[in-house]
This record gives sequence, structure tokens and C-alpha cells, in this order.
Amino acid sequence: MLNKSIKFLIENKLVAVILLALFVGWGIVNAPFNWETGILPTDPVAVDAIPDIGENQQIVFTKWQGRSPQDIEDQITYPLTTSLLGIPGVKTIRSSSMFGFSSIYIIFEEDVEFYWSRSRILEKLNSLPANLLPDGVNPALGPDATGLGQIFWYTLEGRDKDGNVTGGWDPQELRSIQDYYVKYGLSSASGVSEVASIGGYVQEYQVDVDPEKMRQYNIGLTDIVKAVKESNQDIGAQTLEINQAEYLVRGLGYVKSVTDIENAVVSSENFTSIRIKDIANVHLGPQTRRGILDKEGAEVVGG
Repeated sequence: MLNKSIKFLIENKLVAVILLALFVGWGIVNAPFNWETGILPTDPVAVDAIPDIGENQQIVFTKWQGRSPQDIEDQITYPLTTSLLGIPGVKTIRSSSMFGFSSIYIIFEEDVEFYWSRSRILEKLNSLPANLLPDGVNPALGPDATGLGQIFWYTLEGRDKDGNVTGGWDPQELRSIQDYYVKYGLSSASGVSEVASIGGYVQEYQVDVDPEKMRQYNIGLTDIVKAVKESNQDIGAQTLEINQAEYLVRGLGYVKSVTDIENAVVSSENFTSIRIKDIANVHLGPQTRRGILDKEGAEVVGG
């Protein structure tokens, strides 16, 4: 068959030249260099600068704050690893237990479809026995992208009205802008799987308790934690009808300032309320995540 094709092209040179021109034109149209010929249309093939040659794997991440690596290994990593071994198509499982979290890398065979493996892992995690993991521990499946899918890094910088870089921007302000505005805008873009924020300060309210006053009022830390939680919620009620019109009754209780936390009632004694400000000092305090940076940065991962 090959010899007949070669003989046909040798005897019919015009057909050979036409086929050659078609192949060259098709190559120019799909070349990844975005050439502008002015005649032929351009449809360049996407080429990765760093091809993803990693293994077909999924990551199961579990947090258990304040626990040692040995506790993480015994109560989270080992039970999860033995349960996930039964998933079809699993080649091997690797795990690591660090302070406060566990990472399990599930490597599948190359012929296993990527999103099929994710659905099997989710089914397995949803069917785990109720007493397999400690209370309050929920394993989560990692994003549908690998480390080689990173698109770009960027930083948020304060600028004046002329667009020049200027100081005066607190790292907490930049982190809030990143988490509540920039991150959501980039996450809605096509092909973006995850936007991971790095650095900056995460705003938080800090309650510094006074042990001596807690002892005097016979109040424990659990009572303070419960008071803060219960004071930071909205409560819905029924309706109130006035002049043939119904009005919704709501109890607004979300924390919006330090004063709201200070006025939260912990307990009462002799008909006198004991508030958090009586036994603790409440103030705004930034929390660092993955280091402290002068600029707020992030990485965008493509799916």
C-alpha cells in the first residue's frame, strides 16, 4: 500500500505539490506562533510552557488544629488511607502527617479518567463510618488542578490617584481586598480552578481573658466561647400583622464592631449581667497566614 502511494505521487507531481501546499497551509494555520499571514486564518494550538508530566493523582486534605503529627497519623491518616485503598483504579497511596493537618495523595492508573476518580473519592468520603474520624474533622478533596497548572502570580499594591505605587496601605486592608473582591473576580474567569491567597493579615477579633477575673466569677473558657458564638447570629421570628399588613420579625445580632463582642453576656449573678468586657480585653488583631509579606500576593491555578 505504501509503495503504491509513493509511486502514485511520483507519477502525479501536481497532486503531490497540491498535497504539500495543503499540509504547509494547515501547519501555518495551527502553528503556536500566532503568525499573521493576511490570507490564511489563524487558529494556533495552545502549548504549555511547562507540560504537566505529573502522575494521575488526587489529594485529600484534612485539618485537625492543635494536634501533633503522631495523633494525626494514628487517628486521621491511617484510617483514611486504609479506607481509600478500595477505590477502583488506585495504583498507590502516599500520605504525610504534619502538625495540625494530614495530606493523602491517591495515585491512579494512567487510563483512569480524572473527574471519574474525583467522583469515586467523594463517594468514598461520604460513605465513611460515623466513628472513623474524630468529631469535627471533615476531610476535603483538593482542587481539580496540579501544581504545574499555575498560571501566574500577582501582587496587590497601594497606588495614588495618578497610578503611582504609594505606601499607607495596611497588609490587612490588602488581604481583605484580595479575599472579598479580586479573588471572586478571578475565580469566575474561564479555566481558573483556584485562586490561592498568600501573605497579608486576615482580620480577626481577639479576646484576651483575665484568668483572675474568670476565677472570681467562676467562668470558664467554654462559657466565653459560647457567649461569643451566640452573640454573632441573626434570629428569625414569625410575622406581625398590623393594618392587614404582615411584617417580618428578625433579631439582628451579627458582630460588626469590638463593642458588640464586649457587650455579649456570659452569665448573670444576683440579677447582674457579667459581660465579656468585665473579664477580658477585646481588640482587633491581624492573623498571619503562610508568612508575613509587605505586599498581598496570590497565585492563580488553571483547571
